[in-house]
Amino acid sequence: MRLFGILLAWLGLACTGGWAETAPSPRPRPLVAASQPSQGLGDRGRPNSGLTTVTDRPTECDARLLTMAVVAFMPRLTGPGVCGIEDAVELRAVLLADGTQVAVMPPALLRCPMAESFSSWLRDDVAPQAARLGSPLHAIENDDSYECRTRNGVRGATLSEHARGNAIDLRALRLADGRRLELTDVALALPMRVALRESACRRFGTVLGPSADHRHDGHIHLDMLARRGGYRICEWDLRRPPPAASAGRSGEETASTMRSRAFPAPLPLPRPAPPPERINHSPKL
Repeated sequence: MRLFGILLAWLGLACTGGWAETAPSPRPRPLVAASQPSQGLGDRGRPNSGLTTVTDRPTECDARLLTMAVVAFMPRLTGPGVCGIEDAVELRAVLLADGTQVAVMPPALLRCPMAESFSSWLRDDVAPQAARLGSPLHAIENDDSYECRTRNGVRGATLSEHARGNAIDLRALRLADGRRLELTDVALALPMRVALRESACRRFGTVLGPSADHRHDGHIHLDMLARRGGYRICEWDLRRPPPAASAGRSGEETASTMRSRAFPAPLPLPRPAPPPERINHSPKL
């Protein structure tokens, strides 16, 4: 009987759960991020994971840019290293006053203020000068925009404005009739190159072309680097073809001279009252 009582007591505890194990709590579900990091463009267009999602867009700069360009708002670039763009945009085309699109080939990755200044320059200065050749501006060739590197890619040198999305290298203009005009080509009419250099050196903090160094013999570098006291650098030498290369019989005009004379005088450039500034014409940056 005693043994039977012990057995009944044991069965009672088992039924009431007195000896049952406590069930483990379910594992907490992992938090799901509201937005995942976006993959974007790194050095020379290679993918990297340093881009975060777009926030606080559009800005006032974005709103102005949308009136004059076709752009895509890009994620904020946070690296590698000290490189990056806070308000990155991909500039795909510039809108002229009549609504015509001037393609940027390939699209340029820039910070918004640089894209705005470049678009304004193309629309207000470059396109009118190109149109005087008898065909409207159709596209521009972008040689380089954002790239995480030092100046001229020299190890240990100062960080390039390209690494901040604050610079673009312009190689050539393309007209609607198929003509391609390299801005550093000595055969391009001199009055046009004079007008473009004047307008570029007024608008940008740095303008580098032929005479700056051998790396700029084939394109024009433009950036918005702000310097103390409004100091600017303008190094774009308007070279002429060597006399021996185009000299004909004695007394004949060269082909380059005839092209320059046939080209109408450049359009007058607006001259707003700029802040006091100094322009350096020394041979090196």
